[in-house]
Amino acid sequence: MMGIKDEALYILKTNKTIRDAALDLGISKSVLHRHLSYKLKFVDYDLYLMVKSMFLEHNKYRHIRGGEATKKKYSLG
Repeated sequence: MMGIKDEALYILKTNKTIRDAALDLGISKSVLHRHLSYKLKFVDYDLYLMVKSMFLEHNKYRHIRGGEATKKKYSLG
């Protein structure tokens, strides 16, 4: 079982979304999000700021990934 700092380092290293990282780590996305957005702040504040910055960057492009997924779902062929 990985610690909260290990989860944060993994997600920073791989630059994966919460959903993808949670699948790789074998935990739910809700638990991973709670660890990285709340509990990490009390364990390692500098690491928390780096993860938070990455989350904000991912949110900027979320609508693009959603549009691509919808396009793929309804494409012919």
